[in-house]
Amino acid sequence: MEPLLALEQSEGYVAGAYLAFAALLLIYVAIMAAKLQRIQRELRELADVADEPAGRPKRKAGRASRAQRREMEAARREAQR
Repeated sequence: MEPLLALEQSEGYVAGAYLAFAALLLIYVAIMAAKLQRIQRELRELADVADEPAGRPKRKAGRASRAQRREMEAARREAQR
């Protein structure tokens, strides 16, 4: 009885399986690195908000929209009067 795959033929499949595993591992590591960078950025923003003096208005983490920036500028101008 002959084996289904000869040893010489199966070497290509084994190499392909290792390459596929390495590619999936690389993709996983890249996704985790991107997630870690996002979390670190958000933590820095939260630390900045926590370090602001109590008298100043607190800002939300993340970027303010154009309308929010206009409202903040109007409130600052009003407070200066």
